[in-house]
Amino acid sequence: MNNINIQDVKLDEAEGVFTLRNDNTTLGFVRFNNDGEIEYIFVNPLFRKRNLAKELLKLVRKKTNKKLVFQKPISPLGFKLLKSLEKWN
Repeated sequence: MNNINIQDVKLDEAEGVFTLRNDNTTLGFVRFNNDGEIEYIFVNPLFRKRNLAKELLKLVRKKTNKKLVFQKPISPLGFKLLKSLEKWN
């Protein structure tokens, strides 16, 4: 699968939430607080394995200017994502 260029999608920003979308659907979103704590992250299954989660996390890090902290995942997929991001942060 190809990576998605972050500039090719629409970015919506609300208080503590970044959402990436195209004309048809939500590609993914992340909910965070000002301390850099990631409360929830989701990527649409149709758009996974294209580095969208990493792009969302880059946006959070840039916004908060903090080292990211992850809440304990609630799903096996969340644990897998967290493990893959350990070296990234």
